[in-house]
Amino acid sequence: MQKNMPSILVDLRWCLEELEKSGWISARDKNLVATTSRKKDQLRLHPLEFIATFGLKRQDSEKPLNLSSLMVWFAEQTELEVRNIDPLKVDVPGVTAIMSYEYALRHCILAVEVSSDTVVVATDQPFYTDWVSGLAQTVKPKKIERVLVSPAQINRVRPEFYQVTRAIKGAFEDGGKMGSSMEALLQLGDNENPDANDQHIVKIVDWLFQYAFSQGASDIHLEPRRESGNVRFRIDGMLNTVYNMPPAIMQAVVARIKILGRLNVAERRKPQDGRLKTRTPKGLETELRLSTLPTAFGEKLVMRVFDPEVLVRSFEQLGLTGEDLEKWKTMAAHPNGIILVTGPTGSGKTTTLYSTLKQLATEQVNVCTIEDPIEMIEPTFNQMQVQTNIDLNFVDGIRSLMRQDPDIIMIGEIRDAETAGMAVQAALTGHLVLSTLHTNDAPSSLTRLHDLGVQPFLTSATILGVMAQRLVRTLCSDCKRQTSVDEGLWEQLVAPWRAPAPKQVYEAVGCDNCRGSGYRGRVGLYEIMVLSTELKRLLADEAPLAQIKALAYQEGLQPLRIAGAKKVAMGLTTLSEVMRVVPLN
Repeated sequence: MQKNMPSILVDLRWCLEELEKSGWISARDKNLVATTSRKKDQLRLHPLEFIATFGLKRQDSEKPLNLSSLMVWFAEQTELEVRNIDPLKVDVPGVTAIMSYEYALRHCILAVEVSSDTVVVATDQPFYTDWVSGLAQTVKPKKIERVLVSPAQINRVRPEFYQVTRAIKGAFEDGGKMGSSMEALLQLGDNENPDANDQHIVKIVDWLFQYAFSQGASDIHLEPRRESGNVRFRIDGMLNTVYNMPPAIMQAVVARIKILGRLNVAERRKPQDGRLKTRTPKGLETELRLSTLPTAFGEKLVMRVFDPEVLVRSFEQLGLTGEDLEKWKTMAAHPNGIILVTGPTGSGKTTTLYSTLKQLATEQVNVCTIEDPIEMIEPTFNQMQVQTNIDLNFVDGIRSLMRQDPDIIMIGEIRDAETAGMAVQAALTGHLVLSTLHTNDAPSSLTRLHDLGVQPFLTSATILGVMAQRLVRTLCSDCKRQTSVDEGLWEQLVAPWRAPAPKQVYEAVGCDNCRGSGYRGRVGLYEIMVLSTELKRLLADEAPLAQIKALAYQEGLQPLRIAGAKKVAMGLTTLSEVMRVVPLN
């Protein structure tokens, strides 16, 4: 950009002419865009956004002319760096203090980073510089650095940043007062008639939920600290700090959510559990499981998000395909016996069980579950929740279910000897039992049952098979890049199986669509052990775990690390991601 160039706003005509001069579009494409009238919802679009809606291709390379590629071209014309805003990494209170929302909107800018000597300002109008001198006086002695950001991204995150900042400021001015609403269903985005005393807290909670849903968070953490409270989201299995709230506001937000979840607001000394159902602006109902914990600086609140579309999926969506899928379906087709799913917390065990039960729950089958708590209400199951306050535990629940003429019983988790014993009794009396355990791999589950007190001969008579699983993040399809294989890492992953390394693998890069992480979504890794006659004999003879593992591998058991290596070879994930998740010992 010429230094002495006058301050102007780029328009559609300028963009089309420069694109044609650069050889990116033809005269025909230029005339097509220029002569097309904008629809009502397109009137406020940035010129590049409008051009991107036509689905054109670059004249010189036949690559799609989408907004991302147009921003690359725009950067070449302006000599500015193109940057993606990751809302999870922005210091929202710091950047919103630089300028008002009205000022940012009027000048098509947004502060995105503040350091000791620099303020980074994003713009989608790089030739418009009327605001620079005025802002430079305001932020002295800091320097202003301009970066180019997609107009779609600026327009999306700007109102989000200022909405929560205004709400927190308003809550301070009102003394952080809270209302006493006892509604059980929270309609997100509906702030037309908020209570006068708690309208700012309502807005903060509303923003918190909507932001979590839009980012695909599976858990929301509200963590009080001495100086400020942390708001963190777990996205694709990784925790990300989203916002730092003043302690008083954090306390008010936690209290507000406790009210909505019908928890005892006055009780802050002991943990509490509850549920909250929300309806998003799109009309989708989503449940949240609430759990509070008293800490040194106040109540910590964790909300597990149960999205119905995520919790019940097809086997293909879970990543369970081919030979593994056939093994799993064969086990689930048995009329009686025990099937175990094992793995650490957050490895997708519940999703696997729900998806399997959904397939099995026909009109001819009675499916009963006992859970602690019920993860999601499913109309095709008969679900019971453990309630320790009235002495309804897993053992008593299973005993009651046995009198309900069930065909299939799902036990949320086998935690103790009594629950394990009841599961065995249910399997021996002709029921198919599905449950979960916490072990590192599939063979270890068998000895874990022995540790809980189940007799080896009962284990060998009832266990049909065990599936160990993990979730690994999948590479973002929009930005993943081919790279060479790290031979050392590959050997460490597949040893001692000595699987040949692929010629090419992919690495994570990071883009707007994946929040700069390089990953988007997760897929399952599975280790399925079907108990053969020989394995059952070893179990009954109380053979050591090493001997059981050796025979299982001889019979074709694919360990989790090999399942991970296959996903790497398929270009779905990276070696480092599999190494992070899969146990290598």
